[in-house]
Amino acid sequence: MPEGSKPTFAFLLLSEHPYGREMLAQILAEGFVPTIIISEDSEIADEEREKFLDRISGNPIALTIEAQLAELAKPGPTGEPGIIVPHVSVPIHNSENVMPHISDMELDLIVFGGTRIIRGEILDHPKDGVINSHPGILPHCRGSASPAWSVYHDIPIGSSTHFCDNGIDTGELLLTREVSVTKGMTYEDLCYDTLVLAGVLMKDALLGYEAGKWSEMRHPQGESEHPTFRNAPDEVLQVVREKLADFTYAHYVD
Repeated sequence: MPEGSKPTFAFLLLSEHPYGREMLAQILAEGFVPTIIISEDSEIADEEREKFLDRISGNPIALTIEAQLAELAKPGPTGEPGIIVPHVSVPIHNSENVMPHISDMELDLIVFGGTRIIRGEILDHPKDGVINSHPGILPHCRGSASPAWSVYHDIPIGSSTHFCDNGIDTGELLLTREVSVTKGMTYEDLCYDTLVLAGVLMKDALLGYEAGKWSEMRHPQGESEHPTFRNAPDEVLQVVREKLADFTYAHYVD
């Protein structure tokens, strides 16, 4: 469908990743229903899921993908049929495994709901691009563990929705928004708030597509003074927790 209507899209995520579960709940609530969901079921997916669950420990988690799809499939209150969305698993999100499921689909978009880095033919397939929400302010905080590195380097904390290219979090931006960080928030709180905000921004990006506003929303990222970050080691996390405990992070709103 052309921009200005609801897009036809595939939704990709690591198996039952809390990031993707939250995002799916947000976009379904606005009536954006994927044509297909493709989960990666792998050791990496298990590791990433457990890592994120640890990062947001103590905060609520959206329903599983299967539970959300079961709700979607239920008949409506006046007897209208539910919506059945195919949900398939692949051992890795690469072109060899994903393209057989979508090559015959005329997709407007592919939406990433928490995946590893994906390159190649998948990025070229949908008519209007592949979009991702990242739990950091781009271009200043690319890569992994963005809330941790944001506190460590005194970068504002937030999330961004962007187009995917062959780089790491380098595609054109659609939306960025900061989290209001107040004294007393923990690292787990910041990870959770950026996760939820990432889902909100994806919903807002799809609403922008439906309204035909992407041409005015999209813009280049620009450059960053920081490198692309990798997972934060224990010594970095210790500094992060100390700064939050001592209220020495530079971007509190109170």
